[in-house]
Amino acid sequence: MNINVRGKNVEVTPALKSYVEKRVGKLKRFFDGLGDAEVKLEIKKNRHKVEVTIPVNGMILRGEEATADMYASVDLVVEKLERQIERYKGKLYEKKARAASAIKAPEPLEKDKSEEDKFKIVKTKRFAIKPMAVEEAVMQMNLLGHNFFVFMNAETEQVNVVYVRKDGNYGLIEPTF
Repeated sequence: MNINVRGKNVEVTPALKSYVEKRVGKLKRFFDGLGDAEVKLEIKKNRHKVEVTIPVNGMILRGEEATADMYASVDLVVEKLERQIERYKGKLYEKKARAASAIKAPEPLEKDKSEEDKFKIVKTKRFAIKPMAVEEAVMQMNLLGHNFFVFMNAETEQVNVVYVRKDGNYGLIEPTF
């Protein structure tokens, strides 16, 4: 596993880079198929933020932490990723036995935006869509901490969306032609 460390508003010293590589490198003991880790270090208003993104067997592990100390942020984000990996591995074993557990409902959208800002697109993301089962898509959505997830349904070979409903259950959007 290669670890790419980059900084924003912070100089990545050899000592800091070595510490990040040592701590994040310990995650490879959980999986053989870990991809290259992307680590972003950032200082913003006295907050030392660390973001780590690691592809694992077609899924993505992502963690983010911010504290007053960069080294503490690194430690916290690695602990968070270890918990995600444990949860992911547990769900892989339980996946056939039961459906994924419910998570909190999404935050309501703000309604006091002006008319011109209402439909302004501020960010575009591109990602590869791989075929997967609905349960695997729900698990991936939970691992990312998102309230929706776009995927290629392995059964129907169509693009679908899973999402968290207000009642905490999950919904599936399937296209019709």
